[in-house]
Amino acid sequence: MILGGSLVGGALVVGYTATHPMAVAGALLSGGGVDPEPSAFGPYIRVAPDGAVTVVNRQQELGQGIHAGMAAMIAEELDADWSRVTVVTARSNFRAYGPQASVGSRSISTNWDLMRTAGAAARAMFVGAAAQRWQVPPRLLAVRDGVVSHQSSSRSATFAELLTDAARQTPPQRPTLKSVSDYRLIGTERVRRKDSAPKSTGAQIYTQDVRQPDLLIAMVAHSPRLGGKPARYDPSDARKVSGVVDVFAIETGVAVVAESTAAARRGRDALRVEWDDSAAERRSSPELVRYYHDLAAGRGDVSPSDFAMKGDAPETPFRGDVVEFAFDFPYLAHAPMETLDCVAAVRGWDVSITSGAHLPSIDQVQAALTARTIPGRVDLEVIPAGGSFGRRGVMSADYVVECVRIARRTNGRPVKMIWTREDEMMAGYFRPMSHHRLWVQMGDDGLPQRWRIHTVCQPLVPIGPNSQAIEGIDGSPYFATASTVDGKVFSPSFAVPPSFWRSVGHSHGGFVMEHVIDQLARRAGRDPAAYRRTFYERAGDKRRLALLDTLCRRAGWGEPLGGGWARGIAIHETYGTLVGQVAEVRLEHGRPRVRRVVAVADCGIAVAPDQIRAQMEGGIGFGLSAALFGAVTLRDGIVQQTNFDSYPVVRMSDMPAVETHIMPSADRPTGMGEPGVPPIAPAIANALLALTGHPTRSLPII
Repeated sequence: MILGGSLVGGALVVGYTATHPMAVAGALLSGGGVDPEPSAFGPYIRVAPDGAVTVVNRQQELGQGIHAGMAAMIAEELDADWSRVTVVTARSNFRAYGPQASVGSRSISTNWDLMRTAGAAARAMFVGAAAQRWQVPPRLLAVRDGVVSHQSSSRSATFAELLTDAARQTPPQRPTLKSVSDYRLIGTERVRRKDSAPKSTGAQIYTQDVRQPDLLIAMVAHSPRLGGKPARYDPSDARKVSGVVDVFAIETGVAVVAESTAAARRGRDALRVEWDDSAAERRSSPELVRYYHDLAAGRGDVSPSDFAMKGDAPETPFRGDVVEFAFDFPYLAHAPMETLDCVAAVRGWDVSITSGAHLPSIDQVQAALTARTIPGRVDLEVIPAGGSFGRRGVMSADYVVECVRIARRTNGRPVKMIWTREDEMMAGYFRPMSHHRLWVQMGDDGLPQRWRIHTVCQPLVPIGPNSQAIEGIDGSPYFATASTVDGKVFSPSFAVPPSFWRSVGHSHGGFVMEHVIDQLARRAGRDPAAYRRTFYERAGDKRRLALLDTLCRRAGWGEPLGGGWARGIAIHETYGTLVGQVAEVRLEHGRPRVRRVVAVADCGIAVAPDQIRAQMEGGIGFGLSAALFGAVTLRDGIVQQTNFDSYPVVRMSDMPAVETHIMPSADRPTGMGEPGVPPIAPAIANALLALTGHPTRSLPII
């Protein structure tokens, strides 16, 4: 519901809200303080006196480029001058914006109606102002690039000239939205990132760059074992370091607070800490893998839950031609370029935070609980983050909580807490390791008749079903020919902290299904693309069939390659976006080399085509790193990978040429931040299967 427009500080502000119970709860939690932005649900549009338009983005910009798409949705309906549109990030404010979180590649899709409606309402207000001024019907007026015009009288006025009168208009409750055929901005190459220049020149401010008066720097000594806690410590040597202000224990370790980063680092290095490992994980990775295998075989201490039930009763014996598969996937680090950091100050009931927050609403609540205040007294300034891939989106808000705990001990002085790369790699959180075991009973036609799947994976959410563990498996189109599907999930819990990782369960579930189906195709003597077509036809999945046709045509599927190269195909849907990839691979000195990836995306209306291509390329690079190299391993509960020397990522010389093709669509948009990740690993594995005849049973490949 539109609440209204107002002229605030010389700028026209249009805001929206939703009348639901959470909004009421948010108002109560706000403590009656003044919102950082005017209007009950926050303004998404500001028009300055000179006619320039600022779009307020309630989502976080983590490098995925959604700010440009958000602005384009408003600018399209507003008919603003795109060259004069800028974007700012909203502070965390539940009452103003509702829950703020960038998850599941949903920023564009969940704001599609909201942003367009905001732009259309603002446009109607400018049209209404011009209609009153010229005494003409609004339907005879046109808007283009921030100018309202009446063609028959040759009159026109800019947004700047109409601003005061527009502010007096009552915004329409249901403004008319454009049809897709009338778009001049959305879906064009004009929608490019608006932060490229500051990021290229170093002018972009990240948390590491924040400077405040009396700012202290803090570092925390964490237990080398995951789950360990400080038992005793000797701060005497640390306190002798010049610049060290204080040393004290917090729940997660021992904090060293200093006047500079160098002093904090030297002080932490001088600490002597004895750790309590009574609740810590002490097993090594091979032991955990064996434990997972035992669970999947029914030999363990974890009771499973069922999923994807179809047909016969669970555990009905399979007979005849039965094929068994098993896959192991390791822990993975997020490893964003910007390590974890946060700035916080606690002054009585009031908490101020500056952070590249991934889940601002969660961080705000967790900070309030830590500081023993209410969320409305926590002012969270959200600034861009140098990557996250899920690491800054931990539900416990671990690093924000850690910073607030430290800030409670500094007598109101602000604190910047910094994690080094080694801190981030060794202290968690990680994409959980997983094990998948499958049994497939085949029919005489070479198609699966019955499926049995056992998945072992730590849960990412402490309550409810472990649905993330089976993303990419549950509801697979490859079940279309089967009369029976029997799935079980085993959800062990121990001290290694798991977390959401870019594409979450799809990163391993997608591999399982796409590599299994290739193996079944080759076992049946069928072309892998044609074999997939059979399932899509049985499922009546026209969307997958269209994408498969486009992918095969664009990739030259079936055409000879020569030179020891082979193609592998994978098609997977992640959070509503369907992506197909064909990878060209050969073995060089026993290692796979990927020279070309052809990708096709069906993501609904392509709001920002250039950004879709960028996210596909980034997702492929991210997934390629995991497929070839990525693994976090434990020895006696201690992480063995501490930096990029032991946790390598793809370099420019490893990166293939990527060709991205976008399926034309008039459907509402879906996201692209994560869907490019899952298909690349199985596409490579399927190419290697074509080359060698050997399946890939575990990752990483190298």
